[in-house]
Amino acid sequence: MNQNLLFICGPTGVGKSSLALRLAKKINGVIINSDSMQIYSNLEILTARPSKKDCEIAKHELYGYVSGSERYNVAKWCNDILRIITLNKKNNIPSIIVGGTGMYINSLLNGLIDLPPILEKYKDESKYLLESIGSDNFVKLIINIDSEALTNISYNDSLRLRRIWEIYKSTGITFTEWKKKQNKKFLINTNYNLYLFIPPREQIYQNVNLRFVKMIEGGAIEEVKKLKSLNLDKSLPIMRAHGVPEILNYLDNNKSLDVCIDRGQQVTRNYVKRQLTWWRSSSLRFHQVFNQFPKEIDENLLKT
Repeated sequence: MNQNLLFICGPTGVGKSSLALRLAKKINGVIINSDSMQIYSNLEILTARPSKKDCEIAKHELYGYVSGSERYNVAKWCNDILRIITLNKKNNIPSIIVGGTGMYINSLLNGLIDLPPILEKYKDESKYLLESIGSDNFVKLIINIDSEALTNISYNDSLRLRRIWEIYKSTGITFTEWKKKQNKKFLINTNYNLYLFIPPREQIYQNVNLRFVKMIEGGAIEEVKKLKSLNLDKSLPIMRAHGVPEILNYLDNNKSLDVCIDRGQQVTRNYVKRQLTWWRSSSLRFHQVFNQFPKEIDENLLKT
C-alpha cells in the first residue's frame, strides 16, 4: 500500500477501529480520530475509545485530549488534524483517519465556511431567547432573519436554529450569505483513499444494543456520575453524547436502569440510521465501499 492518507469510515458500532489497528500494524501508520465525541477526555467508556492495549500496538492521535468543558467544533478539529497529517507526511508516516462523524471528514476534504468565532454571549442569548419565547416563536424570528437557511432543517433542531440566529447577531451577515463565500480549505490537491463500511442496518443495531449493555456493565454509569459532578452547562456537546442524557436521568432517579438502557440503545440506533443515510447520500469520493463489517475484510485486500 503506497497511499499515505487513508480514511476508514462508516456508522458507529461497525468495528472500524479494529481494521484501523490491523492496517496500522501492517503499514506502520498512525491512527487519527475523526469521531466528534471520542475527543473528550471525560468519556472513555461511553464513546468506545481505543484501549490502552490498542494504543501500545499503534500510535493514536486526537483521542481524549479535549476537556468536556470546552465547546469543541469541526473547525478546531480540522486545524488539529491538519497539523498531524502535515507532520506525518513530512516524516513519510501513513495517516489512518478513523470515525463516523461525516461532517468532520467532509469539512476536512471539501473545506468549511470560514465563519468568525461566535462569542459565548450570543450562545447564551440564543439559549435564553429560545427558552423564553418557545420554539414556534423562535422559528418565526429565524424566518424573518434568514428563511433560506431553514431549508432542510427540522424545526425541532434547536441547535441548528440557534446557530442561524447566533451567526446573524454576531456578524450582521446571514448564514445563507456566509455559505456563498469561499470555503476555507484544509487539504489542497491531496491524494487519499476513503474506505466506507455500510453493513446491514439490523446487524449494526444488534451490535450497538449489545455494546451499550457492555458499556453499562463496564462502568459507564460511574463515568457519567463523574461528569455530572462537574456541573457543566447542559448545552455543551459532551452533555449530549449518546447515553449521557439517559444515564443522567437514571442518576436523578427519573428513570429505571432498564429504561435507561432501552433509551440509550434507541438513541444510538437512531444515530446509526441517520449516519447510514448521510454516508449513502454523500458526494465524497469513495475508493471502496463495503457492505460487510470491517472484521470480515482482509486488510491486504484494500485497493490502493
